[in-house]
Amino acid sequence: MNTIAPDSGGNVLLLVLLALPVLGALAMYPLRRNIPLAKGAAMGTALLEFVLVVVVYLSYSTEAAASGTRFQLEFSAPWIPAFGTHFAFGIDGIALVLIALTAFLVPGLMLFAWAEKLPEGRTMSGYFALLLATEATLIGVFTATDVFLFYVFFEAMLIPMYFLIGRFGGPNRQYASVKFFLYSLLGGLIMLASLIGLYVTSAEQLGQGTFTWTDLQAIAANTPTSTQIWLFVGFFVAFAIKAPLVPFHTWLPDASAEAPIVAAVLLVGVLDKVGTYGFLRYCLPLFPEASRTLAPLVLILAVIGILYGALLAVGQKDMSRFVAYTSIAHFGFIALGTFAFSSQAFAGAALYMVNHGLSTGMLFVMVGLLVARGGSRLISDYGGVSKLAPVLAGCLLLAGMSSLALPGTNSFVSEFLVLVGSYPREPVYTILATVGIVFAALYILWFYQQTMQGPVRGNAVIGALERAGAGGPGAMIDPNVAAKRGSGFPDLTKREIGVLAPLIVVIVVLGFFPGPLLDVINPSVAATMQEVGLPDPVSLGGIAR
Repeated sequence: MNTIAPDSGGNVLLLVLLALPVLGALAMYPLRRNIPLAKGAAMGTALLEFVLVVVVYLSYSTEAAASGTRFQLEFSAPWIPAFGTHFAFGIDGIALVLIALTAFLVPGLMLFAWAEKLPEGRTMSGYFALLLATEATLIGVFTATDVFLFYVFFEAMLIPMYFLIGRFGGPNRQYASVKFFLYSLLGGLIMLASLIGLYVTSAEQLGQGTFTWTDLQAIAANTPTSTQIWLFVGFFVAFAIKAPLVPFHTWLPDASAEAPIVAAVLLVGVLDKVGTYGFLRYCLPLFPEASRTLAPLVLILAVIGILYGALLAVGQKDMSRFVAYTSIAHFGFIALGTFAFSSQAFAGAALYMVNHGLSTGMLFVMVGLLVARGGSRLISDYGGVSKLAPVLAGCLLLAGMSSLALPGTNSFVSEFLVLVGSYPREPVYTILATVGIVFAALYILWFYQQTMQGPVRGNAVIGALERAGAGGPGAMIDPNVAAKRGSGFPDLTKREIGVLAPLIVVIVVLGFFPGPLLDVINPSVAATMQEVGLPDPVSLGGIAR
């Protein structure tokens, strides 16, 4: 742990963490003609990045965080002195767990895409380079402690994701990528206006403008409420688009449906968390009075999102769009926990970000495995898959149970903390949000029943069996004959099991032992609670370990 002055340099570990995927992405260009070597180099980079994140995780001191150290492993160097900007990095517990989520997912996604068939004219080296570039920008977003530097990474992460969707996505990829880019860019420009206002406000109070997070948080209590509200709105809109919250959500189903699976996992599992992370890191500490004033409006949007996302998920025909709408409902729970202003709700929201990334990431991977076998994203094109691929069906069931927060899975703990922590201060919104749990069970079980249960049916399944020579009327009547005669719809391969096994282990372990993550998150949650300036209705000591 290092606590440093703004211009004193500091610990370079986070710089290395940022630089490694950048260098890995750049290395893909000279290796573009040697695809096996390019894939090996990309995987090696991703695995080394994960090892470095483990080192960062072990270097983080929960005792120091509990004693009042806001950021650890800090590094700072002057960037644009005339504007008070610094190349400054540091992490708290919330940032750390999201960095760990990012580094954990990327190697598995590369393994998933190892044998993926890309659109004509696209190369695997370019594909993996964009994945590494996305990882680098996400690391930058979560580690930046200069607000202007955060904004730069916030906008920069749009670029690799835009190309992942636009160059490697589905038939409507151009429309989806442009819509994603324009929505996010608009939010970023609105945030830029607030960022300029924040700089001017700091200059008025300190005599010199600054973008340093700690300095801006220190003057938050002295900033007039009216000014805070205007500045809050700019940041909130950008984060609400990114999260996304209803009614800023319309880009997500299109982008998720057209993105390649690995990009969809990063988009919904991690990149969208930048929005909910922004609520906790920027909106609440930098604009505490505005956050308290506008919280009822945000809570209304959160509850609408929970119910709206759940209802629309049931009506989806496309599997990727189905997962996207379930995510909109989950983001509503995270927003509820964030603006309920209790330490338990904060902890639940932060943990929910990680758990949603795991459960939704696994759901998207399962969708990708189905599409790879059947060639269709339509739910109606699948049926009775459990009779042909029982291991695949079991993995999909676990992913679904995690998504609906079944006790014993990772999401249960975070959702429980959000509801328990929100109720003392916001009982009405919490009760309404609880209805979303019933809807979650409905849409997950409906999806599983439609695709996995019943007789073997659906154009994708039957077509795959017929193409493999398992066809004939008898094969369609007797699924055992179909499975025996051909491998048109095979069960999981060893590579696919390698992709899913780490996700399964983490989902189950966090379902029973969330304590290690909560130990890292709780000190940062307590600090955020103090920065908001409200009494805590629920003590962190009440969180079960």
